[in-house]
Amino acid sequence: MTDPTRLPADGIFIGRARTSEAAHPLVVAVRDGTVFDITSSAAPTVRDLCELPDPAGYVRSAKGKPIGALEDIAANSFEAERDAKKPFLLSPADLQAVKASGVTFVVSLLERVIEEQARGSAEKADAIRADIAGLIGHDLSKLKPGSPEAMEIKAKLISRGAWSQYLEVGIGPDAEIFTKCQPMASVGFGADVGLHPVSTWNNPEPEIAMIADSTGRIVGATLGNDVNLRDVEGRSALLLGKAKDNNASAALGPFIRLFDETFSIADVKRATVRLSVEGEDGFALEGASSMAEISRSPEELVKAAMGPHHQYPDGLALYLGTMFVPSKDRGEKGKGFTHKVGDIVTISSEKLGALVNRVRLSPDCPHWTYGASHLMRDLARAGLI
Repeated sequence: MTDPTRLPADGIFIGRARTSEAAHPLVVAVRDGTVFDITSSAAPTVRDLCELPDPAGYVRSAKGKPIGALEDIAANSFEAERDAKKPFLLSPADLQAVKASGVTFVVSLLERVIEEQARGSAEKADAIRADIAGLIGHDLSKLKPGSPEAMEIKAKLISRGAWSQYLEVGIGPDAEIFTKCQPMASVGFGADVGLHPVSTWNNPEPEIAMIADSTGRIVGATLGNDVNLRDVEGRSALLLGKAKDNNASAALGPFIRLFDETFSIADVKRATVRLSVEGEDGFALEGASSMAEISRSPEELVKAAMGPHHQYPDGLALYLGTMFVPSKDRGEKGKGFTHKVGDIVTISSEKLGALVNRVRLSPDCPHWTYGASHLMRDLARAGLI
């Protein structure tokens, strides 16, 4: 058996797991291929661990109790084959607010404009794509949001009748920050991810998510799938909540890698995020995003989300956005990409491992029933708070 999380050997990795021996989720750390329970009254939640002055130092010194080999626990985390009596992984975030950034890669801005102009129709997208690309060209990778050059591009698109709210957040001065899901609602490695059944045009969004404490200090990073309904969002920006926040539509994991001497914000900025989709119909899709091409830095995005204007006392998990919008036809020419139930989505990055999930309809995914109130009661019964 091999570890499907593809976790690198170095680094400080923390997360959450379930075992039949405890009513509450465990705070866990990975050491030499073994998962250790490090839950304590000093850090009964991942949120509390991230609030410590030196989270990585705390994890290094925490003794913990081994609960199993990482490869075994990861294998048991896949929803379809899971044995609930054995340990399995959860989303590594617990009480943190889960937010997301939109249109943070200028090179993917055109796809968002196309999405809106097509009004949810995948068939119209190719023609609109060619028209707009012919007007302004393809290489927008050096464009800085809010710059004079960005405003010139915006003016060209408006004159062509291609004005979009995506232009405002993609190349304007203000970032788009939205709620992806409620605290405790994200799913983890091996879980099923959900699509609202009204959608017929949708896609995964492979991203890195920043983990920040209540002061805005960024303490680590993880991988994420910001599952998106292109047709729903394309119909109206006011449907963003329906397009983005559904049962099991936010995946994070496999673990949070804490910042230390082996991993820093600089590693996030030069990371490559890879995506693969494997369908039961034999369809295969691969792609990659280079974080070096992000138009707003991770620090800028965290500051846009939280600060004097908005506080998060339990910290924040913030998806940074993606430049990868799949357009490869799946089936009939011109129809573009959309998910099918049963797709296996793998999002990976060298220093963060791999997040693997299976696609289902949201009503068919396990319903979200364990919230913050349940966690607090269970931790209190265990004498941890």
